[in-house]
Amino acid sequence: MSTLLAGAVSAGKHSLDLSLAQQVTVVVLCALTALISHMALAVFNDGVRPFMLDFIQGNSTRNATTAVSFGLSAGFIFGLGAPMALSTGVLNPWLLFLPTDVLGILSPKKWIAPLLGGAWGAVIIFGLNGANEVAHDLPVDFLTAMQEMSTPILFLFTLFPVLAITRQFGKLRGAVAGVVELALVIVTMKLWPDVFPGAPAMAVGVVTLIGFAVAKDMRQRRAERAEKATSEKGSQEGAASQQNDADDDPMQSLFSASAARLRRHLPIFMVLGAGVCLLAQMHVFGGGEATSFLIADGDYSGAAQVDFYRVFGFIPLIATTALASGAYAIAGFTFVYPVGYLLPSPWLALLAGAAIFAVEVLALSWIGKVLGRLPSVRDSSEHLRNAISESLWLAILFGSLLAANTMGGGLGILIVGGLYLLNEAMGRVVVRMAAAPAAVLAGGVLLNLLHWLDLFTPVKS
Repeated sequence: MSTLLAGAVSAGKHSLDLSLAQQVTVVVLCALTALISHMALAVFNDGVRPFMLDFIQGNSTRNATTAVSFGLSAGFIFGLGAPMALSTGVLNPWLLFLPTDVLGILSPKKWIAPLLGGAWGAVIIFGLNGANEVAHDLPVDFLTAMQEMSTPILFLFTLFPVLAITRQFGKLRGAVAGVVELALVIVTMKLWPDVFPGAPAMAVGVVTLIGFAVAKDMRQRRAERAEKATSEKGSQEGAASQQNDADDDPMQSLFSASAARLRRHLPIFMVLGAGVCLLAQMHVFGGGEATSFLIADGDYSGAAQVDFYRVFGFIPLIATTALASGAYAIAGFTFVYPVGYLLPSPWLALLAGAAIFAVEVLALSWIGKVLGRLPSVRDSSEHLRNAISESLWLAILFGSLLAANTMGGGLGILIVGGLYLLNEAMGRVVVRMAAAPAAVLAGGVLLNLLHWLDLFTPVKS
């Protein structure tokens, strides 16, 4: 475990100096995602996807949809994506795919979209690496200080299944799950010090939550069948009524049309899946906050486990919004992330990514029907997403204050904490998840200015 933390702390010294193959992959993938966004086939931002139906149907203009996409994405791009990439030396989806969402929708012509996306990829490749080098040479190295975020993120993220179980199934089951996860973390740290200790705990937590949800749905379905069996006539009338409702359900018709639209563009989705999986296989990309630190440390197995467990919080959301809007997710269900991290060959990554996306797109209708029969599982997904956001918000806030203390002591905490509180008081101009890292960057710049004015002496590490 000490090796893991030491590697995470040193990750801030990693640069974004990519090889030629990695640079080409980033540029081409950004161009492709911008094109797909322009065609309204997929966007990365889950909050934008529900607005795509009006855009596809011509009820919303390109400019209006662009404004929505930018408004929902800007805080994550500049407050979370850029700081995480600069501090870890690892690219992330907020930095790559949220801007290409905006640029693709903004583009007035189809051929312009990939040019804009490719240009953004070039900005990332050359601009961030230059900014990284400049920042590390400053008297107050706030990027290295941001590595203090790694420990809170890695460990507090482990608790998200416990929070979800508590919210959905009560305090007793949540408390038991919490004790089990704590025991697993301690045992892992003791017996397998080179393994990310949160991975086994998260696995057990997510499996337990899904098990509780499936069991509840099965009990409910058995009770419903027993109730219907009490009256054969009532059962027959109920079945006929349900069939008529299904035949007349406009949402079912919309879901079918959306699934068919996505299937018609299966080849481009397979290319997209191949590209995302290839980027993950190159180990210069992390799919999440905790994953970025693990990739920077070289713990690809731990990163794969973290992103795999995270998938289960987003499958229902992505499937239902894709079926309702006709626009898929740029990273799909994100299975391509963990698969890519673990594959030894880029050629295997290309094949695996294409196959995964093909299966996902073809299975969308079936997944939608299954989720319709498992309401508790759908609820579990929502609880998982909320728990992920809540645990990461606390971890990022706490880690940002640790970073503030590292780079500026009490004055650093005053500046960073003050900026965060000011953002809250102003109605969250920057989204809460990104506000603290953005405050660290702004605080770091301010502390350097104060040093040049001879008003602040950097804290010695």
